[in-house]
Amino acid sequence: MPERGRTTRDQEVPEGHIPNTTVAEPTGGTTGTTAGDTAGGPAGNTTRGTTGKPGPSWNGPDRGAPRRTGILVTLILGGLTATPPLAMDMYLPSLPEVTKSLQAPATTVQLTLTACLAGMALGQLVVGPMSDRWGRRRPLLAGLAVYVVATALCALAPTVEALIAFRLVQGLAGSAGIVIARAVVRDLYDGMAMARFFSTLMLVSGVAPIVAPLIGGQILRVTDWRGVFVVLIGVGVALTAVVWWRLPETLAPGDRHGGGVGEALRAMRGLLADRVFTGYMLAGGFTFAALFAYISASPFVIQEIYGASPQTFSLLFGVNSVGLVIAGQINGKVLVGRVALDKVLATGLAIVTLSAIALLLMSAGVFGEVGLWPMAAGLFVLMSAMGITLPNTQTLALVRVRHAAGSASALLGTSSFLIGAIASPLVGIAGEDTAVPMAVVQLAAALVGVACFVALCRPWTTRPAESLGEER
Repeated sequence: MPERGRTTRDQEVPEGHIPNTTVAEPTGGTTGTTAGDTAGGPAGNTTRGTTGKPGPSWNGPDRGAPRRTGILVTLILGGLTATPPLAMDMYLPSLPEVTKSLQAPATTVQLTLTACLAGMALGQLVVGPMSDRWGRRRPLLAGLAVYVVATALCALAPTVEALIAFRLVQGLAGSAGIVIARAVVRDLYDGMAMARFFSTLMLVSGVAPIVAPLIGGQILRVTDWRGVFVVLIGVGVALTAVVWWRLPETLAPGDRHGGGVGEALRAMRGLLADRVFTGYMLAGGFTFAALFAYISASPFVIQEIYGASPQTFSLLFGVNSVGLVIAGQINGKVLVGRVALDKVLATGLAIVTLSAIALLLMSAGVFGEVGLWPMAAGLFVLMSAMGITLPNTQTLALVRVRHAAGSASALLGTSSFLIGAIASPLVGIAGEDTAVPMAVVQLAAALVGVACFVALCRPWTTRPAESLGEER
């Protein structure tokens, strides 16, 4: 049975109810410091109850939690969350070349994306609970080391089958950065402060999808697709070194879980039993599927159907990523604290759905033969909407979790990457000469995401005082 708590206005809530803004009520403990004090920023006042669990001191929606990370640690966490776009987007402009180099059909080459994504999904289920048991640093460093080795093997892959296998390992290892970065944020922040920090990470990690395809396109000017993986090796080595040097442990020994796989599974089962958590998880996962349908199909749609060069594709991809970053900053700097996050999330889901409808109508020829720029405009709007959708699904889900942040982060990441991995091969099911499958997958994913949000989260049932992010 959940503990009694207080909302942002210090109102008591019924026992057994878990409002989005509830913070654990101290039970007579002494004042302590969080692991965030070692993260390069000022200490935040916390209270420790008899359980020894820290409860952030949070006095209202316009104040949030104290800033607990320095700029360098923020950049490191942004770099870790940039692992997926670095592994994916830098490689995207070379997909057509890989099909020719390894003499494989486009649908098979797209499985190299699916394998990496599936690895990132499954790896989080392992790494997340590991980080709850052994802390954040050790699993993270081990994962980064294996990631570097797997990336080197990708550069040497002699066949498309070998490349698919090595990309799977690369994804399994790379998942450590994704899941642990999210867990570290949950260690240090709560409520609106967490929402704002996720938007900050969107800015930092959003640089990766902007520059990665541009770098990939330029690499193809001087070498082949294998050179892309050589650059990724260097990035992985640099990230491993800076994590070893500057990222502290944020999960205190007293807050770790001593149990094994059984306890991790019980924690995940308890999270999935929370209908609202599951609703946000699925809404975010299917929205991510719409995003990944774009990621895996756009190299062929833009380059093969509309005749753009790898450099033009990279430029368009970067522009779309700029839209995502700008929307993320509007979310964190303007909307959070003024509009309830459920309302912002609903708006983002609506924009994604409408964009997918427009893309389907254009690709199906309802408006006649359209050129590159109308399709590019539709993709820009869809990508930009991700900047207010994805961070808010993560925040609204994680704010319900006081402990086992690693397991919760693993469930969020795994669901997103598994659903995205399923969407990836579907976009090429009708061949390389039409964009209709991409648009169909995007629209179907968006509609399912909306259905999960409405049916499971039921935001209209939330009392006004419990709406996270709404000033009163």
